Amino acid sequence: MDLDPVECGRADRAARAALAPASVTASGVLRATAPEVFGQSAIMPLIPQLLADHPALRVDLRLTDRIVDLVGEGLDVALRIAPLRDSALVARRIAGNPRILCASPRYLKRHGTPRTVQELASHQCLVLQGLNGWTFNDGARTVQVDGAFASTSVGAIRAAAEQGLGIARLTWWDVRQPLAERKLVSIALRDGDPGEQDVWALLPTRRYTPLRVRIFLDALTAALAAA
Repeated sequence: MDLDPVECGRADRAARAALAPASVTASGVLRATAPEVFGQSAIMPLIPQLLADHPALRVDLRLTDRIVDLVGEGLDVALRIAPLRDSALVARRIAGNPRILCASPRYLKRHGTPRTVQELASHQCLVLQGLNGWTFNDGARTVQVDGAFASTSVGAIRAAAEQGLGIARLTWWDVRQPLAERKLVSIALRDGDPGEQDVWALLPTRRYTPLRVRIFLDALTAALAAA
């Protein structure tokens, strides 16, 4: 009996489809850490869809501004917004992240807007504790700044800036929402570029990256690129 070539082709495609693996889904516990403000603004919006797409996945997200021992605490991945120190960890750049000088409209109305690096020394500047030297132009210039409020928390510095307590130097991912809402205004200096602090993912090893980590980082990278 002669076989219809069209029917044979359909049967072949059907057989291959039946043998093809189902859509790959992640499982297990994704253990990640990130700075608090970045985690709340950039990572948390991804979690509902991530869990919906991967029902066997669980997420343990630790939000803290301290540097976490990735290996010692058994974490899969750490998101960092900071210059990377020499490390045995594997680093993957996720997104650009320019530093932003900003203050509330109320503060700038009362105290004026600085136009040069040197003018910052006469302003109330909101500093992360231990970081009173603000660098510009890739470290070529440094100005010592001070103010009535300092904190170990990026979120507290942002809140203080919104409340009119002074000028903050934060990163775009820390302040993009208050900038969009006009709670904060960016400040451009004539002679100083505050530079960048890119978003990095740190992994404990390059030998094997679990599927749950790859899916999470791909989702985060795509979301940051689209923002």
